[in-house]
Amino acid sequence: MTHHIAHTPLQRRQAGILLHPTSLPGPWFCGDLGSEAWHFVDFLAAAGQRVWQILPLGPTHDDLSPYQSLSAHAGNPQLISIEGLQAQGWLEGAVTPNARYGGKAPLIERAWQGFQARADDAARAGLQRFIDESHWLEDYALFCVLKRVEQGRGWNEWPAPLRDHDPAALEAVRQSHAEELAVLRFEQFVFDQQWQALKQHANGKGIAIFGDMPIFVAHDSADVWAQRQCFDLDESGQPTVVAGVPPDYFSATGQRWGNPHYDWEWMETDGFSWWHQRIEGQLRLFDLVRIDHFRGFEAYWEIPAHEDTAINGRWVKAPGDALFATLLERFDPLPVVAEDLGTITPEVTALRRKYALPGMRILHFAFDGSPENPYLSHNHSENSVVYTGTHDNDTTLGWCNTIPESVRQLMMEYLGQPGEAMPWPLIRAAYASVARLAIVPLQDVLELDGEHRMNTPGTTTGNWQWRFSWDMVAADRAPRLRRLVELYRRG
Repeated sequence: MTHHIAHTPLQRRQAGILLHPTSLPGPWFCGDLGSEAWHFVDFLAAAGQRVWQILPLGPTHDDLSPYQSLSAHAGNPQLISIEGLQAQGWLEGAVTPNARYGGKAPLIERAWQGFQARADDAARAGLQRFIDESHWLEDYALFCVLKRVEQGRGWNEWPAPLRDHDPAALEAVRQSHAEELAVLRFEQFVFDQQWQALKQHANGKGIAIFGDMPIFVAHDSADVWAQRQCFDLDESGQPTVVAGVPPDYFSATGQRWGNPHYDWEWMETDGFSWWHQRIEGQLRLFDLVRIDHFRGFEAYWEIPAHEDTAINGRWVKAPGDALFATLLERFDPLPVVAEDLGTITPEVTALRRKYALPGMRILHFAFDGSPENPYLSHNHSENSVVYTGTHDNDTTLGWCNTIPESVRQLMMEYLGQPGEAMPWPLIRAAYASVARLAIVPLQDVLELDGEHRMNTPGTTTGNWQWRFSWDMVAADRAPRLRRLVELYRRG
């Protein structure tokens, strides 16, 4: 008899919706953690949903991709609710919403002045406690200041003393930019406060927050600058090899992500403390976390840094087993979902199963004509999360409009020639699956076409900016989902 050392984090049948907070409505550059987010939680509750899945919450570079963040720990200041700052009495005077990227920065500075003048003792103590407990905050604040001083250049292009963490050089920056650093600490404190309040509201209504964590971190990030020993870099801080994936369903030349690889040997001798801190931080934010590109824990695709595409890479073994063994000692069940899409080997599946981590099943990938296809409903297992599509897929309607007629016919035959209009037959198939968690992107619930897609992998412009508005949400949506929840016992 096999001894199961791990327990699945998916204990019962549930349903949820995928929507990144930036997609919420509102007058600013992107959605935020204010009243619209609270309103969305109420919509989820009315629809019988138990899970709100989102994308990574970190501060983004200019391409807005949440998967290439400036920090593995910080929150995106674009998500800070200005009305929340007003409600706390820290931001006074007129506020005109500004739909420009970064348009909230002057208001957050103004709120910091207001905080210093008007905050009560409890709030001041809360800020101090947040600063004391956030091991990453000082490096992040310094990184942001230096990046601005250096006109946005990557840290490996900074003058050597700043690039290499010379203590005297950094102390001089702390002195000369004390106020800017204070604003950055305050900004992260506000983000954390607003996020925790929203999460508490969701949890109070029986809704878990399902977060997302990229396996790799961006080279131009506070983490890599501050903890170079954890990464495979040369003397000047440049990666010699970078991350990506070989050619696959999404791209004929593969994807060259450009992230540095970990120095796994160093990490292992250090007891994986970097990972423990990272997972701990994620579990402060989320009830469940998807790790993007899970297969990289078993073996990762290593591309020489000088190569323009991902074609000429090689697979290199990673110590995922040792890592998850140490994580399991601290977290059991380990509340992690493995993104196991793409080329998955038996070794990757064995690693996932050993630690009872749920995998993902995408219905858009199911209809290639083979009854063995793992994404077809009859091949699903309980310990998995089923999706119509993800943030990387087209919307279900957009997909249906572009697939060959033969694929469409096969899908309709498999689904029993449904009378309902798409995307409902596919949503119903997700709910009917034995997979314990069914997630549907909000675009599918709203019956939206490919114009409303969140991201197209392999492209760098026009992504991550989709927003919905409440007038897109027909009155029958919440009751219709609630009925499916009852029918398929996902409450």
